[in-house]
Amino acid sequence: MKTKVDQLLVGSVQAIPGHEVKSGIVKRPVMSRLMLRKDGFETDAQADLKHHGGLAKAVHHYPFEHYESWCELIGEQAVLSQPGAFGENISTTGLTEQSVAIGDRFRFGDALIEVSQGRQPCWKLNLRFGVPSMAKQVQKSGMTGWYYRVLEEGYCEAGQELELVERISPDWTLHRLWKTLYVDVLNREELAGMAALEHLPDGWRGYAERRLQTMQVEDWSKRLTGK
Repeated sequence: MKTKVDQLLVGSVQAIPGHEVKSGIVKRPVMSRLMLRKDGFETDAQADLKHHGGLAKAVHHYPFEHYESWCELIGEQAVLSQPGAFGENISTTGLTEQSVAIGDRFRFGDALIEVSQGRQPCWKLNLRFGVPSMAKQVQKSGMTGWYYRVLEEGYCEAGQELELVERISPDWTLHRLWKTLYVDVLNREELAGMAALEHLPDGWRGYAERRLQTMQVEDWSKRLTGK
């Protein structure tokens, strides 16, 4: 599995256009090489460090092929005219949630990165797109994108290849993880498998463990609506 990184994007903390809410979701392409450290790319920033960024969410990847689907679902918008609409750092064509699995390790330039978790969309996407249900639609669609942790720091730049070098749990694609979290939500066998994924962040394994104990599903409304 190998694909070219079409764009590498970073952003500063700023108000989401048309709103007073500050976020790091607005990303711009960078043509020069950037140092990728354990906590993300140099010059990249997040406003809410409690829910964004961190070692398990150092790099955000969003497939560009999803953009066409979103134009069909919500209509063509200026924000969808180029990569960066979803706050992604890496934009590619050729990798999706169907083919990428938790624990997949990729060489990107001098860095080594590992798929850590799917993206859990939040209400700031509603403001970014001007669509009150955008976060909910992203969650429902499965077109969420994903995050990496950084195993080896190094310089990266757009145009370089993202090359798969190791698969730890190839059966656990991001699509399967999404289905377990949001579709087949009380499937004991799948939840047990999810809870056993040692390289999945503790918080995500905690969802599975709690559901197995209580047979109840979390309330996502605050994350999706901001209320």
